[in-house]
Amino acid sequence: MNVYSNGINQNIDSNTQSDTKTHFDIPLVNVHNEWDQLEEVLVGTAVGARVPLGDKGLFTIRYSDYENIDTIPSGPHNSRILGETEEDLNAIIEAFEKQGVVVRRPNPTDQAAIFSTPDWQSDGMYDYCPRDIMLPVGNTIIETPMSLRSRFLEPFAYKDLLVEYMKSGARWISAPKPRLLDTMYNNTDPSRSALLEHEPVFDAANCLRVGRDILYLVSDTGNMLGAQWLQNTLGPDYRVHPLENLYASTHIDTTITLLRAGLVLVNPSRVRPDNLPKIFKNWEVLEAPEPIDIGFTGVAYGSAWISMNFMMVNPNLAMVDKNQTPLIKLLEKHQIDCIPLQLRHGRTLGGGFHCVTLDVRRRGILEDYS
Repeated sequence: MNVYSNGINQNIDSNTQSDTKTHFDIPLVNVHNEWDQLEEVLVGTAVGARVPLGDKGLFTIRYSDYENIDTIPSGPHNSRILGETEEDLNAIIEAFEKQGVVVRRPNPTDQAAIFSTPDWQSDGMYDYCPRDIMLPVGNTIIETPMSLRSRFLEPFAYKDLLVEYMKSGARWISAPKPRLLDTMYNNTDPSRSALLEHEPVFDAANCLRVGRDILYLVSDTGNMLGAQWLQNTLGPDYRVHPLENLYASTHIDTTITLLRAGLVLVNPSRVRPDNLPKIFKNWEVLEAPEPIDIGFTGVAYGSAWISMNFMMVNPNLAMVDKNQTPLIKLLEKHQIDCIPLQLRHGRTLGGGFHCVTLDVRRRGILEDYS
């Protein structure tokens, strides 16, 4: 295992017995925003990625334009797509390590294995996007109540890491597992979300951390009950802001990208002065340039606005799609250097640089930016 710097004392054998106590100076989970200096990050994998078995949730959230559930193209993704994605992820890992960032990976998972609850059965999807399934806030890491059945057990790939983080002093919470019955999903009333309000459900990628403020996108992957559960769980030190009128489809990180304190990038096709979150009233607001479409194979799990799905390594350094030259110029104009990389199949698999990574430790303290 890795030996950590930055004042963190660690030397752990992966076969350490469960009752062994390990000394840490501070918890290995410590993150308060999206831009402080990055110290430790999870990076996903494309190995074994597949389109899950069809069910009402997958149909409603991802394939609502298909004729019916039976037409969903379930099965493994093309091996070329997965191989090229692994190449791209390895380049991302190398770039992080050059910056002195500790990189952690998921354990191997058989995504084709069938699992079940008393109400339904499913296979898996992938371990490509750790951003979706876990939400670190301060010294706490939360397994979120995912919107798709196929991702119900996805945190298992990170279970060894979660135990390690807990041993270091981090608080590890798993949200109540939702039942995800067919009645949870709405595919008949287009004026309403795909998720109904029967139980708390949200993906972690519906959230952005702005110190004491947590932005929460109410959408097809996060309902209002999810926002209420998160507020109740985090308590009075945090303010969860449900955003209901920005983007109705899935996650927030192609709509708003936090660059540093006082500087935010927004998607001009979704965010306007009348619906800009109030927290940004005194911030400098940049409009993202029109994206360069990287294309997709088969079904697009992400829009061309995946261009905004990039990762801040620190307030002056971003990991950005090398194809997005107008965006890179805009960032450089605001004194943000860029590491130009690629995720050739980001739209096909549904994840850019922000999605395929999860910052679990950044330098910095809890502050109020509103």
